[in-house]
Amino acid sequence: MSISRSISSAQTEIHKDLQKQVERHLEHEFRKPIAAHTERAYEKIMDKVSQDPRPVIFDACCGVGESSRQLAENAVDKLVIGVDKSDFRLNKNYPNRKDNLLLIRADLNDLYRLFARDKVLFSQHKILYPNPWPKISHLKRRWHGSAVFPQLVALSKDLELRSNWLIYLQEFQAALKILGHESYIKQLSIETPLTPFEAKYHNSGQPLFQLVSQLV
Repeated sequence: MSISRSISSAQTEIHKDLQKQVERHLEHEFRKPIAAHTERAYEKIMDKVSQDPRPVIFDACCGVGESSRQLAENAVDKLVIGVDKSDFRLNKNYPNRKDNLLLIRADLNDLYRLFARDKVLFSQHKILYPNPWPKISHLKRRWHGSAVFPQLVALSKDLELRSNWLIYLQEFQAALKILGHESYIKQLSIETPLTPFEAKYHNSGQPLFQLVSQLV
């Protein structure tokens, strides 16, 4: 059984600079050049989507792809696209054999902008256990504090996050509110863990939380 320590942080509430950070990214376009390998990944994703009529579940930061595989097994009427920045993680343990599953390497900071550029809209968007970057100085590294947050939110009307750090989800919820979106947070009761992180946190007795938003 894999055991994990609980998150330790000097931050005990929503970051005082969150609103300023989100509003800055709403006002200024993110102009970082897009990596060539992500351009190629985007083309592969859109080619797959164009050939498959099923609604798409986008599984961001999927790591070794365990969550993507379970989603594909449990929803054969959906096309699941799992994305991670590491080829090593994606190819670590499992073959990619399901016809409704695509695992692919890309930089999500670039990929979200490409989706937004072409007004791509997927059925569901899941971010399961992203790195919470718990130090107070880490706000800009969290998804809701990143320059690509507005484009991330535009990908789907059905957005789900999970975390073992409640503050992370509370901040994300507050950032969504700034963009005009409502959401709710609840504590999860885990039966079958979706990711290795979820299994590890659950086995460690840590409370796990879920944010769900039906975006306007």
